[in-house]
Amino acid sequence: MTRTPLIAGNWKMNLDHLQAIATVQKLAWTLKDARHDHDEVEVAVFPPFTDLRSVQTLISADKLSIRFGAQDLSQYDSGAYTGDVSGAFLAALDAQYVIVGHSERRTMHGETDEVVAAKTAAAVKHGLVPIVCVGETAEEREQRGAGVVPVEQLKAVLDAVKPSEIVVAYEPCWAIGSGQAATADQAQEECAALRRGIAEVWGDSVALETRVLYGGSVKSGNIAGFLREPDIDGALVGGASLDVQEFAAIARFRQHVGL
Repeated sequence: MTRTPLIAGNWKMNLDHLQAIATVQKLAWTLKDARHDHDEVEVAVFPPFTDLRSVQTLISADKLSIRFGAQDLSQYDSGAYTGDVSGAFLAALDAQYVIVGHSERRTMHGETDEVVAAKTAAAVKHGLVPIVCVGETAEEREQRGAGVVPVEQLKAVLDAVKPSEIVVAYEPCWAIGSGQAATADQAQEECAALRRGIAEVWGDSVALETRVLYGGSVKSGNIAGFLREPDIDGALVGGASLDVQEFAAIARFRQHVGL
């Protein structure tokens, strides 16, 4: 089974809508100059909500191959939920993806596995592909073993929705923003456990088709090691996605490392 690698850039709370336009334009030009094949390696950006319309208009008008998505969505379709953004609104903007359950949402906003499952169901309902984030702290990994907590988090989602297209992102909380990424062996161990978890709930064929990403201090200098592993199908990139040259180099991992 061949899974198209996905390099996803999570901008977090950075760049206003004018900066977003300039960044996407520069990224598109940089990848075009490098003859990047978007069918071989998919590239997606995840701007703040206020940037989405501007990014969508640019991508549509210039017929860019870059994809885009949102960093979060509401579990509800509409109603008195001040500050929330519905999956229906994102679908109306032609967003393809949405990040669900990022570690920052889980820790800073208290999102439980149940909330993440509900948001995943909302994404699927509105035709969005959820990038479901799972991970553990260093203490959880040491006390419970590799893969246990992330698989539990993922199964809460899998049990809540029927088999459908999702992307899974393993993000070790101890590596995010630290500058110290997990080793390729550690990432592979976790991603393989997640794929086995998918197989246990949704079956082997779905597990083989589902893309599993690694996220946590990803850079152009270490992406090759991760993508050589059989169960890692791309990366959820944080800070490095704000640097166009660096992010483009990550997306072009096959060219500059000979894979």
